[in-house]
Parts: sequence; C-alpha cells; structure tokens
Amino acid sequence: MTFVEFLDFECEACAAVFPAIEQLRQTYGDRVSFVIRYFPLPSHFNSERAARAVEAAAQQGELEAMYTKMYQTQTEWGEQQIPKDDLFRQYAQELGLDLEQWDAAYNSEATLQFIRNDFNDGVALGVTGTPTFFLNGELISPETLDDLTTMLDQALAE
Repeated sequence: MTFVEFLDFECEACAAVFPAIEQLRQTYGDRVSFVIRYFPLPSHFNSERAARAVEAAAQQGELEAMYTKMYQTQTEWGEQQIPKDDLFRQYAQELGLDLEQWDAAYNSEATLQFIRNDFNDGVALGVTGTPTFFLNGELISPETLDDLTTMLDQALAE
C-alpha cells in the first residue's frame, strides 16, 4: 500500500500535520510505503528553495533528516520575502553533509527539474494546495488523524 503526500515545506498546514504523519510512519511503516512529493506553492517565496535543500540532502541519503529540520525550523525562514539559501546551507552543515556535493545538487538544474516534475504531476492529479494525500492512487481528504488511521486500516484490510 502506498500513501503519498504532496507537500510544501513553507506551508503551515503541512507543518501542523507533520507530527501526525511521523506517528503514522512509525505505526504503519512496515505495511505502508510513505512517499513525499514536492509541491512548492508559487506564493511561498522560499518553498522551492526548501524543496531543493531537502532533495540535495536526499542525494546524500539524508532526506528524512532535512525534511524534519525544515518543519522544525519553519518559523525561522517561512513567510519571508528574502532568499534563505544561506540558512538552508547551514542546516546541511549541521547535518554533517558534504557541502560541496550539497551545493552542487542544490544549484543543479536536474534537482530543480525533479521538483518541478513532482509539481506538474500534482497539478495533473488535481492537487491545488498542500497538504494533499493519496492512498493507493486515490485522492483522500481526512479531517483528523483518526480519519486517516481509519482509511489506512480499511485499505490494509481489503
């Protein structure tokens, strides 16, 4: 079974749901494949940069660490109209990443295209905002963590 979240690291709703998603990953991680797809909203100034930072970390096997850091630090960089590239690089340093590799990935056209492909896939699937969830390819709209747990349990039982 596959659970997909289209997310934006600058989205407050995504940050609010992050602890619940982490809880679900711990509960269902051996039975459900959790997938993140980047959906940086154009109205969020640093969102695409944040996605590039996470993807650059992912290329060194540290997606989860950088993904977590983005939500834990969102108040430090979110909702600001100035580029936060230096702060994101500092996060990469704090995580012990190879900064030369990280810089190359962060600034690469391939990384940007990967993120834009996720975004375009989301648009094609009808995603208009974040977070948006799909369970086995079906759009789902849980209102609460209990709703989501019920949906996962039902899908597992089928």
